[in-house]
This record gives sequence, structure tokens and C-alpha cells, in this order.
Amino acid sequence: MESYLHLDPNLAVSTTIGEEAVEWHSVCQPPFALYGFYGEHGEHPFFRLPEALADGVSEGVSKLHRESAGGRVRFSTDSPILAVRAVFRAVSRSSHRSLLSEAGFDLYTDGEFGSRFLKEFRMPYDMTDRYEQSVKLNSERLRAYTVHFPIHAAVESLEIGIRPGSRLEQGASYRPLEPILFYGSSIVHGTAASRPGNVYPSMISRILNVDHKNLGFSGNAKGEPLLAQWMAERPMSAFVCDYDHNAPTSEHLAQTHYPLYEIIREKNPAVPYVMVTRPNHRTALSSSARETILRRRDVIMSSYLKARANGDRNVHFVDGMSFFPTPLANDGSVDGTHPNDLGFSYMANAIASVLRDAWEM
Repeated sequence: MESYLHLDPNLAVSTTIGEEAVEWHSVCQPPFALYGFYGEHGEHPFFRLPEALADGVSEGVSKLHRESAGGRVRFSTDSPILAVRAVFRAVSRSSHRSLLSEAGFDLYTDGEFGSRFLKEFRMPYDMTDRYEQSVKLNSERLRAYTVHFPIHAAVESLEIGIRPGSRLEQGASYRPLEPILFYGSSIVHGTAASRPGNVYPSMISRILNVDHKNLGFSGNAKGEPLLAQWMAERPMSAFVCDYDHNAPTSEHLAQTHYPLYEIIREKNPAVPYVMVTRPNHRTALSSSARETILRRRDVIMSSYLKARANGDRNVHFVDGMSFFPTPLANDGSVDGTHPNDLGFSYMANAIASVLRDAWEM
């Protein structure tokens, strides 16, 4: 089949740095700061869980925690170019995910008024396990940057390239709060975002200027006690629970949802705990589909009401059926299940508002 990509130069993806001299630096070394990964006790720097824990939870979590969803690196430089040299352990492809979200990186500048998207590093279409790419910034002043890691690739190594002789310093700091922990399904993981920075936990992190950890495991977040116990031991400023879609049945959800809350709450009695029901994108649902959504919604509402009845005044309920304005309810999804960038922005604004209010209580 004939391709017409050559007709638009804006669609071209360069796989080389060209003649520009580049000085390479591993993001695992200072002054770079990594966020969103586990990386303790000699574990791989870009995995999201300890290997032994992930293996003990399930085969799915064992594989998916290696995907770098939510990972970031922060630094500052006055280089007029930035380059990435990435090597991957694994790269997946899906018909409803963009290549940029699969194995691309995106670049934000961090300033007084928040983070702003600048450029993307795009995965070449035929890339197998590595690529290099550079972007021009048209600026030689010292600026702080955040690079978001891919959503669905397992990154083996990442180097940042700058013009030789340029300054390289520490990046911007988040607010002095512990990370927000997000636990959940492929929606938390970020499936169907067009690029890494558009996953809703990452959006919330930028809105609130708070670090976060994305513990989304596509199709495999089932409220397992082993993982809940490990999460409960993590430093956190809030916990967002959003695994409705991955519970195999409403009965499974009922058996695991409140116990997961209890495990987290025992170790974190004061942090905001946010219970989220699955987002509903469609205005025209069959009666059986609507009944399934409502039954599962009732399970999560029951957890919330039980926690409130037991005296918890910092537990919060977010109704996924309220995320999307009715005129645009069908436009917030790629496939009727996974939010697109528009859907993620609605989710991020709603949940960020709850967290902001909870921290001010």
C-alpha cells in the first residue's frame, strides 16, 4: 500500500541527531532527579515495584510494573537543543494507542506558573528497541525541564543530550508534600492518552505541583492484599483508588474494595483517600450495561458510606458518571472505555479539585 507521509514534512521522524555535537548524560546520575519509580535496594531504576513483590502479586503485574507509566526526570539546562537516547527492554503496540504514548517521551518546561508542554520525542514507526532524537528549543537561557517517560514501554536506559559546554543543573522541585499514590486499571496506567504527559495522574501532578506515583496496571489491578500492604507502607500525601474496571465482577469488587481501604488507612490514618468509580462515556447505554455500572458504583459508594460511618472525615467519593458533560459524553473516549486526552482532562480537573479541598480541610 502506498504511503503519503512524505508529502508532509511535519510528519517526518528523524532517527539521528545529525551533525549537531551532543554531550550525553545518564538520567540515573546527578543532577538529574527521577520521579515515579521504585528504584530502591539495587532494583532497576525504571521499574515501578520491587521485582519480588510484583512476581508475588500476579503474572500481569509482574510484567506491567516494568512499563514506565508516570515516570519522569527533572533537570535544568541552558542548552538550545535537547536530545534523548533511549534503549528499551520491551515495546508493545496496540491499535488504539499512539506510537508516541507507546515509546515516546514528552518535554515540559517548569516555571513559576506551572509546567508547559514544549516538544515531543517521537518513536520512529519501525523502531524495535532503541532510538535517538533531538529537538531545538530556540533558547539559551537556563530553564527547568521535565521529561515524561513512555506509558507502555519498558525502558532499559535513557540518556539526555545537550550541547557541549552548556550548563546542567538540578530541576524544579515539587511542593513539599509526599507523592500522591494512584492505584488502578488501564485508565490510571494511561492507555489511550496521546502522549505520556496526558495521563490523568500526570495532569493532576502538574495542576497541584505535587509528585505522584502511577500504580496503574492495565487489566490487572484487582485489589490484591499483598500489593495493598506494600502500598500502605509508601510515603503518600493522598491515595486515589480507581480499579473498578479491573475487578472481574461486582462481587469481587465488594470483597476487595473496603478491605483495601482498611489496609491503606491503618498505616495512613490522616491522608485524603479518594474512591473513584469507573468513568461513563456514553449517554446511550443498554439497560444491562447501565445496571452493571450502577451495581459496581453502589459497591464503591457502600465503601465510602461505611468509612464515613466509622468516623473517617477524609474519605472522598468521586462519581465517574459525572466526569463528562452530557453534550461531550461520547467525545471523551477512544473506544467507549478508555478516556482520550479530553476525557483525561475532565477526570484530572475533578479529582484535583477534591484533593485541593481535602488538603485545605
